[in-house]
Amino acid sequence: MADTMQFDLVSPERRLASVEVTAVSIPGSEGDLTAMAGHMPTITTLRPGILRVEAGSGTDEYVVSGGFAEINATSMSVLAEKAIPRGEVTAEFLEGLRKEAEAAHEAADDADKDMTAKTLADLAYLAEAMV
Repeated sequence: MADTMQFDLVSPERRLASVEVTAVSIPGSEGDLTAMAGHMPTITTLRPGILRVEAGSGTDEYVVSGGFAEINATSMSVLAEKAIPRGEVTAEFLEGLRKEAEAAHEAADDADKDMTAKTLADLAYLAEAMV
């Protein structure tokens, strides 16, 4: 179908999705982005946030901690550092992400402090959005 594209979401632990979709909204590191069939080829990094997948069967949401997205006219692949269906997110999962980000921030040199501080802010926003 011309109005759909193949979408794959994988994390180191498992494949979370492999479906035909009409649109995918991702939390890009440079801002949110929605990809649909015919999208210009793009590779972008992800920030912590909610990835929304729209397909003929409905909408699914996943929480991602970061990673990469490769988009082209007929497909999109997301390689997430960590990903979990939104319905499976627990306070413990979010707390684990926060602790990892705090440790990375403490260990970062001056050149990376801004980036790790942004990750912490993105995680705080994500935790608030999950309430």
